[in-house]
Amino acid sequence: MTELLRRAREFEAERRLPDAERPAYHLTPPVGWMNDPNGFSVYKGEYHLFFQYHPYSVDWGPMHWGHAKTKDFLHWEYLPAVMAPDKDYDKDGCFSGGAIELPDGRHLLIYTGVSVNDGRMTQTQNLAVGDGIDYEKLPENPIVKTSDIPEGGSVRDFRDPKLWRDPDGTYYIVVGNRAADDSGQILLYRSPDAFHWEYVGVVDSCRNEYGKMWECPDFFPLDGKHVLMASPMEMPRIGLEFHPGYSTLCLIGDYRRETNEFRRERAQATDYGLDFYASQTLLIPDGRRIMVAWMQNWATARCKPIGKRYFGSMTIPRELQIRDGRLIQNPVRELESLRGEKTEYGDELISGETVLPGIRGRVLDLTIRVRPADADGYRWFQLNFAQNEQYVTFVRYLPGESKIRVDRSRCDFPYDVIHSREFPVRERGGELKLRVLLDRDSAELFVNDGEQAASLLLYAPQDADAISFDSDGRVLLDAVKYDLS
Repeated sequence: MTELLRRAREFEAERRLPDAERPAYHLTPPVGWMNDPNGFSVYKGEYHLFFQYHPYSVDWGPMHWGHAKTKDFLHWEYLPAVMAPDKDYDKDGCFSGGAIELPDGRHLLIYTGVSVNDGRMTQTQNLAVGDGIDYEKLPENPIVKTSDIPEGGSVRDFRDPKLWRDPDGTYYIVVGNRAADDSGQILLYRSPDAFHWEYVGVVDSCRNEYGKMWECPDFFPLDGKHVLMASPMEMPRIGLEFHPGYSTLCLIGDYRRETNEFRRERAQATDYGLDFYASQTLLIPDGRRIMVAWMQNWATARCKPIGKRYFGSMTIPRELQIRDGRLIQNPVRELESLRGEKTEYGDELISGETVLPGIRGRVLDLTIRVRPADADGYRWFQLNFAQNEQYVTFVRYLPGESKIRVDRSRCDFPYDVIHSREFPVRERGGELKLRVLLDRDSAELFVNDGEQAASLLLYAPQDADAISFDSDGRVLLDAVKYDLS
């Protein structure tokens, strides 16, 4: 173990924050800064998740890899940090990557090493192997070098390998890269043993259509289709589907392995909220494809509540499906095991702001269904939460425009940044089903059984815990709320 890694382990053990300072069921760092999820994998029957990590402050710094594991995606056990930037090829950061359990029982990590020499940044792909606690970087690193990048590709933007093994035993990685036209492309490499790699080709490229550099790619089969995910930088606004800046992209189509041809059929946002980036998925033994992402946004990452001693969290892990040609995502079913006291209402007439006794709180699972109460319909319906006389965050549905607006401009953010987002929803005759997960400092929304998801952070104090319903016009409301413990 190097001195840099030993120091990080000692620091996180000494400074680990109490659970009372954290969300109830979302993963945060033990101390310090967290960003991208890394190495989401099954190892010896447990789910391991690594993450971009700077233990020494709540600011981005020289990237380490933090480590946690779980059996149910809800109760996380912190393990010692596994990597520090301590080699020539990663001295300026151990960036994102993947992991897999090898047939010989070892856990293999692949990651991007960053080094800057004479002002020139180089990114390469590297391996470490271990036993679930301690990992050793290979002496052969880098194992995918800048010489393995196709002509015109950037050596500065060549990162975030996602690793998997096909049923025939062949290993693959996809890696994000910036192409000669200055926009993103996803490169494919293969290996017979996960240690010796060869370039296959370009899976897909941006062609300056969906932003620039595509970070944190993932590529996997799902319900008879193939899905390519990436997090584009410098995304332009494209209608209500894609917001500008750091965005999320899901491409659905068909893929021919023999010729490395991916044919797009649909492009959609992965998440429509304010805080979601760098998603990574895992196929688990029961056949579910599970996704987790950094619940944050680089455009707002400097907005930190005063006095907070950690920064960054992961989304609730989500189950993925393809339905009617689009990506569907819902919270892992294991979340139901946390459900406690239930409060339920049916056919409640809402006309103007209404409070329903028993529906309030900041750690809960709330599902509502609204529909027109009469033939006149309604102009909008609104759910307010994290609310008191000073603070409120709301979700407004406008059936005539088939869109939803989320707005957290009154949730105590310390900077004047973007606090609202609008996104399209399918027209259903004025009916809307909305599931809302609250966990102290965050909200995750799932629309119409997962057709859209939207993630956002909340900085209002915890005593801002009222929930109310409002409408312009008459609606009927069903509501089921569970406290989560």
